[in-house]
Amino acid sequence: MWAYSAKRAARDAKTLTAQENRAKAVVAGEKAARTPRFVTTAGGQLTLDEKSLDRARSLVGLKWYVTNIPATLMPAGEVIASYHDLWRIEQSFRMSKTDLRARPMFHHTRDAIEAHLTVVVTALAIAREAQQRTGLSIRNLVRQLRPLRSATIRANGRTHTIPPLIPEPQRALLEALGEPGH
Repeated sequence: MWAYSAKRAARDAKTLTAQENRAKAVVAGEKAARTPRFVTTAGGQLTLDEKSLDRARSLVGLKWYVTNIPATLMPAGEVIASYHDLWRIEQSFRMSKTDLRARPMFHHTRDAIEAHLTVVVTALAIAREAQQRTGLSIRNLVRQLRPLRSATIRANGRTHTIPPLIPEPQRALLEALGEPGH
């Protein structure tokens, strides 16, 4: 299946023009570089591959999608939409490595590694849910909620708990997260 995008076409046309100019510069001997796209070598002579360039220009703006999912199970539009959502998966991997500090991992046994990854995946699921409920990135959410601290003091056999003072913006975030009464 394939899909056309005017935005992709503009970007592809610009890229092809730059590649064509680079190829022409190499063919003309103005640039010494690895053989760029659209340059062929025949008998030691560099030439511009007009046929490949014309074919590439005819495909400007088109993107091909290949899948083994039958069209009866998932229509073409849904396959393309799913492909466009891949950035969310990549974002989750980046989040797990940075915000959730999944790496480096200093475990050596299978059980410890699996436990660590289970905690990270659970934290990722919680972070995604928190993002969805508040509309904020997890980094921003943590930055806003980190200063909220409570204290428990034991003195003379008595325990005193001092709750945090929660400003209204943070109170709204806690309520969005399902923490009523804070």
